[in-house]
Amino acid sequence: MIAYIKGEITYKSPTYILVETGGIGYHVNISLNTYAQIEKLEKVKILTHLQVKEDSHTLYGFAEEAERSMFVLLISVSGIGTNTARVLLSSMRVEEARLAIVSENVAAFNKVKGIGPKTAKRIILDLKDKVIKESGDTPMSISPVNNTIREEALSALVALQFPKIKVQKVLNKILQQQPNISSVEEMIKLALKNLS
Repeated sequence: MIAYIKGEITYKSPTYILVETGGIGYHVNISLNTYAQIEKLEKVKILTHLQVKEDSHTLYGFAEEAERSMFVLLISVSGIGTNTARVLLSSMRVEEARLAIVSENVAAFNKVKGIGPKTAKRIILDLKDKVIKESGDTPMSISPVNNTIREEALSALVALQFPKIKVQKVLNKILQQQPNISSVEEMIKLALKNLS
């Protein structure tokens, strides 16, 4: 298993990059999310997943561990191949995919090419418990408005260097206690009290 490749990017496009290290050029397939994060870089440490088939060995690259973990979870679902997983991770941020799975939001997968309602339900059914276990999320129904507020509050608090899993737990607790919360600022203030 190749865990990561560190080297110079000799070619980059939104779907793959070529990384040269030790005189060898590796073709690494990437998502649009990863491309957005490495677009301006000349040198990179790209986390990888090697897909071995009878007729090919294919490398998939990720800027962050969270995206690689989600990719591995997605391809464990029957009927989801590496290309579909990559399209999904190009269409949604990891956090959006996680939230859609945990809150059983089938409609959130509608914007992903190649994923219909049946496949979306299968992803949710197969991955919900694994995602909750991995991220510390607790299952609950969140209204679309609160969903957006939670997402923005999470991004802001993670940017302030708070640990993501701890923040997720705190935000979930706040939403359970106060489901009618109406602003990001209010949620962040409440979360800061619990986090400090």
